[in-house]
Amino acid sequence: MSEIPHVPVHWRFPALPTSVRRARHAVVESLPYGFPPHLGEDLELLTSELVTNAIRHGACREDEEFVELVLWPADGHYWLAVSDPGTGKPVLADPAAEAENGRGLLLVDCLATAWTVRPRPIRGTSVIAGLPFRQDG
Repeated sequence: MSEIPHVPVHWRFPALPTSVRRARHAVVESLPYGFPPHLGEDLELLTSELVTNAIRHGACREDEEFVELVLWPADGHYWLAVSDPGTGKPVLADPAAEAENGRGLLLVDCLATAWTVRPRPIRGTSVIAGLPFRQDG
């Protein structure tokens, strides 16, 4: 008999700055007992950066839009997908040293084993990032 895969965990949050904290908390609370703390911290940071970017760049607050998160284990990784209704494609930036923002995807690029941007079938964009189950740390 085939191994039954885990069911992904899914959340929807209003595209508001207060949702960043709620999203971080939801992701950390969904991790299994005994999950290595440093991996939980890395997932928390990924969540924070990706949800912040989705709210800032992918959603219109006046339209009461949502940001969606999906978290699932597969292929030796925990995968996090953050989706927003926007059509833009996030890209790595090279911000000036004095810039106050623009480093979110740089952090994602450093933390994640792999990450990508994918258009959603109907409307929007998803950023998907994976962290391996096991890391030195």
